[in-house]
Amino acid sequence: MNRLSWYQRLAGSYDLNSGDDSPDRYRILRRNIVVLMLLVTIIPLVIMAVINQHEYQKSIQNETVTPLATLASKTRHSFELFLEERQAIVKSISSLYSFESLSDPKTLNRIFSVLTNQYLGLIDLGLIDAKGIQLSYTGPYDFLGKDYSQQSWFREVLVKGVYISDVFMGYRQFPHVAIAVLRRTEDDRSWVLRATIDTSKFDDLISSMGLTPESDAFLINRKGTLQTTSRFYGKVLDTFPLSFPQGNYGTVVVETTDSQGREILVAYAPFIHSDYILVLAKLRSTVLRSWYALQSRMLFIFIFSVVTIVLIIIKLTDNVVKRVKEADERREIAFREVQHTHKLSSIGRLAAGVAHEINNPMAIINEKAGLMQDLVEYDAQFRNKDKFIALITSILKSVERCKSITHRLLGFARHMEVQLEILDLNDLVQETLGFLENEALFRNIDLQLQLANDLPRISSNRGQLQQVFLNILSNAFAAVEDGGKITLRSWEEDADTVAVSVQDNGCGMSAETLKHVFEPFFTTKKQHGTGLGLSITYGIVKKIGGDVRVTSKEGEGTTFTAYLRKKAKFGSGE
Repeated sequence: MNRLSWYQRLAGSYDLNSGDDSPDRYRILRRNIVVLMLLVTIIPLVIMAVINQHEYQKSIQNETVTPLATLASKTRHSFELFLEERQAIVKSISSLYSFESLSDPKTLNRIFSVLTNQYLGLIDLGLIDAKGIQLSYTGPYDFLGKDYSQQSWFREVLVKGVYISDVFMGYRQFPHVAIAVLRRTEDDRSWVLRATIDTSKFDDLISSMGLTPESDAFLINRKGTLQTTSRFYGKVLDTFPLSFPQGNYGTVVVETTDSQGREILVAYAPFIHSDYILVLAKLRSTVLRSWYALQSRMLFIFIFSVVTIVLIIIKLTDNVVKRVKEADERREIAFREVQHTHKLSSIGRLAAGVAHEINNPMAIINEKAGLMQDLVEYDAQFRNKDKFIALITSILKSVERCKSITHRLLGFARHMEVQLEILDLNDLVQETLGFLENEALFRNIDLQLQLANDLPRISSNRGQLQQVFLNILSNAFAAVEDGGKITLRSWEEDADTVAVSVQDNGCGMSAETLKHVFEPFFTTKKQHGTGLGLSITYGIVKKIGGDVRVTSKEGEGTTFTAYLRKKAKFGSGE
């Protein structure tokens, strides 16, 4: 395929003969070339930028996000060990001592004294019966006889067996946590042992994390209430202003903007056996400062590269399209000359048939004229006047036939301007077929006409359509062997289009031949073919706003179908 054909295919048009020099044709070509070159050049650049960004983000994650999640997970584990240790102590006391022993204030005081010496943060210890009444208590407050039966924590410990409360103030007016354990005996007796723990140990665990001034760590419950003091978001029992993931999950690190407009990285580490969530927050600007600097440089380089590439591509494309347009203009001028020359050569091929058609009516003229002369000479009274009139009528019909044939011949020979007229497409097809009737009769070719009776008339140019059908029919005659079959059909395709098809049962075409069948100078007739017939046909149909399609299979035959507008649009290039 030559370079010009490639450009035309790139422009979205296979029309080599339409003579369409409209700006849209070259605009589409310019657009397609620009798009193609941009894809070829920018896609690798984008891929490289994406890969670099992805790899650097992975590095940033390994250096910032992963350590943040790891620190939150380790600190959460320390909190859980602290709570589990206190819970285990309360469970051990409830298991080692009987209800009667724990009901004795002296025994309970002795146990409490031992625990406070070994475990920091224990505030008080109390025994509560199955009805929710505190029977025994040791600590700084007077809670003896207090009724907890209506408290939600008491009902929960009766169901779950263990309860760890959120941080609350209560009567003590300072933050503390309650741990309650249910004990059941073999005789179906039950009671609850409840201990209160100071949350100052929580602050110690957070301090051990070694946070920078741009960081913050604190506990919240599942409702978003602060359980410890936060450097960024307030004191104990204040509401945490950000949304956070719900449910039991592993440590999650998210990027967000807080209520004060700060971009932060937040790690959420939920506790497994309690309703606490450890929150670790860091200002994003301090964590990703180096990433921002690199990203800005990469973005500048990328934009500069893209702009440079686009400008170069547009400049090169304009030059290419300009040369293609100039080549098209020269080709169109030359092609019109070839088209006219081919018209003249077609007349030579038809000369024998035309001569035969003219000889027949001329013979009739001679015969009837001789008879008329005999009648006049031998019958002075003109007794055969009626017959004489009939003969004259026959002569006139023959003369009219000669006139029709001569007119068709001149229609092909003259190089006339395009003129539109209302045509009956069926009549035009049959009229064109008349040029080839003798060849069909001589070769015993079966011509079948399946023309629609209600086919609407169209507005087009008679001479150009005759040339289209003659070229298609000539190819069909060349494709079939003697005794072959050619079928012509016509129908109304839609409201704006009619169609005519020429189907033969000849040798058919290969897929490779079909690709080039409408290209100029492409021919399979090596000895006498010019390769211009179908190319000219395609160009004429395109020029009047129609289309030509071909289907073929080797050994089975070929079908050419011409789709014609009811009102031709010359030069549309559609």
